[in-house]
Amino acid sequence: MDKNSVKKIFTKKSGYFLFSRNFSSEELTPLLIEASVLYKTVSDLPVLPSISSQLHAELVRRSIFGTAALEGNPLSEERVGEIIATSGGVRAPERAEKEIQNLKRAYDGIDAMPTRDSPIEITQSLIKKIHAVVTDGIEQEYNLPGKYRNHKVQVGDSEHGGQYTPPKCLPDIEDLMMHFEEWINSEEIMVLDAFVRAPLAHYYFGLIHPFGDGNGRTARLIEALTLHVSGIKYVPVMLSNFYYTNIDAYFLAFSQARKNKENDVTPFLKFALKGTVESLNEIKDRITFFIRKFSLRDYYEYLKAEKRITRRQHDLLTTLLSSDLTPFDLKSLFTHPLFTVLYRNVSQRTARRDLKKLKALGLLNQAGGKEYILNIRALG
Repeated sequence: MDKNSVKKIFTKKSGYFLFSRNFSSEELTPLLIEASVLYKTVSDLPVLPSISSQLHAELVRRSIFGTAALEGNPLSEERVGEIIATSGGVRAPERAEKEIQNLKRAYDGIDAMPTRDSPIEITQSLIKKIHAVVTDGIEQEYNLPGKYRNHKVQVGDSEHGGQYTPPKCLPDIEDLMMHFEEWINSEEIMVLDAFVRAPLAHYYFGLIHPFGDGNGRTARLIEALTLHVSGIKYVPVMLSNFYYTNIDAYFLAFSQARKNKENDVTPFLKFALKGTVESLNEIKDRITFFIRKFSLRDYYEYLKAEKRITRRQHDLLTTLLSSDLTPFDLKSLFTHPLFTVLYRNVSQRTARRDLKKLKALGLLNQAGGKEYILNIRALG
């Protein structure tokens, strides 16, 4: 272990606290390479602005839902979407709704920040501003927006590595946050890959736990901001949902890193990098799906122009392409509202022939039994 990679801080009432940049390059390098290659692939994929905006809005909704749910917010993802869509200027009457509005404001603020070649400095002032937005207008007895706490708290539980008592009093918190600002902005940390520095900031801010409430949301927003300003798309707003869907592993990674006797933070960094890779794979698949859809639409036009399929068969394919219809059968062509216009004057024999021909051309697949699905990979 490199002794210079650990910064030991003695506090007045909370014992000592360690900042460590010790991690296993052997374990993290393959994930970093995979993340970098995936990100390059995603960045090179052509995406229409309208599709990019649609994707971003969906990812922000999922991220807000995930980061709020991690802290016990009971609202469904559907309800979160409704609040986000109607939150402009309307003050939410309930705490749960207000938390969602605040998170939307925080993500909007991150989106508005320009990207740059050099990493962003994570200052106490910036952190306090984020926290003030996150907890604005939410009544909590021991929390003041943008103000450090001056009381003891406990975090965690026995199912996720046990309880942890962060620094206990305001002087210790102020001292540690000063050292955190110096450390996270030091040359040794600034030169790290953003995919490493961002979760390091997340992790150590979470350990200090400087506020009375909203620490988890603030930590994940600090991570998102660090990645966003570094010019990384999609991942900043996807990680919160990854943490939520893997909530047990999320808290366990915190605990494993905290308890490591070698001050090795690999467990948390590795978990965050796995989330990065999974997020990038998902977005790659999503964008590729849209590209396939646009390509198929052109292909259907080509087949119609070459008279290899009829106008009705073409319209059936484009209808399927535009909808999220689950597997359908012959009967659906005469009963489902999407198809009745196309097949109201067509015999079952002709409809059956359409399905048989489109399957023979590889445009439809048999879904089992008598059901069919669109072959989204018809072009390979």
